[in-house]
Amino acid sequence: MHSAVMTDIAFAWTALGGDPALLSRVTTAERPGTLAARLPVRRLARACVGACALAAAELGARRTGRAEVPGVRVDDGAVAAAFHSERLLRVDGRAPLSFAPLSRFWRTADGWVRTHANYPHHRARLLDALGLPSDAAPATVAALLAGRTALGTEETVHAAGGLAVALRTPREWRATEQAALVAARPLVERATLGTAPVRALPPLDAAAAPLLPAAGVRVLDLTRVLAGPVATRTLALLGADVLRLDAPWLPELPDQHAETGLGKRSATLDLATRRDAFEELLAEADVVVTGYRPGALDRFGLSPEALAERHPALVVAQVSAWGAYGPWGGRRGFDSLVQAATGIAVTEGSAREPGALPAQALDHGTGYLLAAAVLRALTERSRDGAGRAVRLALARTAHWLTDGMPYDDGPEAAGTPRADEGAHVPQSAWLTEADGPLGRLRYALSPVNFTGGPADWARPPTPWGSDRAAWA
Repeated sequence: MHSAVMTDIAFAWTALGGDPALLSRVTTAERPGTLAARLPVRRLARACVGACALAAAELGARRTGRAEVPGVRVDDGAVAAAFHSERLLRVDGRAPLSFAPLSRFWRTADGWVRTHANYPHHRARLLDALGLPSDAAPATVAALLAGRTALGTEETVHAAGGLAVALRTPREWRATEQAALVAARPLVERATLGTAPVRALPPLDAAAAPLLPAAGVRVLDLTRVLAGPVATRTLALLGADVLRLDAPWLPELPDQHAETGLGKRSATLDLATRRDAFEELLAEADVVVTGYRPGALDRFGLSPEALAERHPALVVAQVSAWGAYGPWGGRRGFDSLVQAATGIAVTEGSAREPGALPAQALDHGTGYLLAAAVLRALTERSRDGAGRAVRLALARTAHWLTDGMPYDDGPEAAGTPRADEGAHVPQSAWLTEADGPLGRLRYALSPVNFTGGPADWARPPTPWGSDRAAWA
């Protein structure tokens, strides 16, 4: 295995608290040209998926009593397809809707600003912050922002609960307080909560096929876009009973729900008025995964500290855009905004014309790391009965990409044009089709691959909010 490949996977595995001796179980199939960029996106993606697959194999060996952890294989082709999964989705042959018209870069009087308005409530907050009517056209927004400053727009929209960030160079981002705090944190923040009797999981047969390391694990999924749903979708692949809960008044975007809902059940629950029902679910859960901005769910007793008081043996996993600390700790954010703020958009383009990574790699990479952190926490809990809290942030993953992983494995480092992904990845090898209640779906298979593991999800996505808020 290429030394850089092993170094990358080892860094992620160490951040997860994994045993370095298990790294010998990993092999890779490298495909130069996939996920080509100026930054080492392919290396980041491969490392995140490899660490996740190794965590799954480790838990599978633990639960079946195997002396040896199954072998893990990471194929760059499968990884590239998975990191493009939202683009490769087809619903009855129809391509998914992508970014909304108001989710884009805009020129300002002194630079650029990036907005995100895919959800109706985010669009409404953006337009309200700008003093524009709800039916304002993109041309109207462009004309207004052309006369405003980027940082001024960032602060105005943020104050109104909307989403906008000024484009920054890498140097400008590193000069901020938030960047310094992000850089000082580990890639994966891990803490032990408390000990209590752990709900018994059903025994796994070492000879059963496929091997489902998370079989019987109950996961409450309180996440949205995209890292959190990728993590919980991966846990569902591995056999977990994943119950996604959303507020009844905040429906998920249909195509996004179809693509990230594989293997899960979807229910709605008002945590404010049905607290007893939620507490009943929580009492029988093994894992709680949250993906809202830090502090947003604390009033429902969902901070790690509050959860540990009531359920010490829980595994609590949290993902945010900017980290749960610092001046940006309470801000909303998405992959595209983190790319703009941290200098990635300048690196991949320029200050005159921003660019982007070839995929939403911060979301996908962080999602696989989050799933890996949960799997490792379950392995550790099986040994000592203690609950765990794990936290990840897109901005911290971005810091690893930009400052922790020098790009030295291909001509892309010199800024050559990106190659056509299709020329290097036979995408059909990593795609499948299945019928379900949402129609006929074409979707990317999971890149999490280990000997004896599942090749596909056991069930298609269900319509949003159509399941009971109860464990299977």
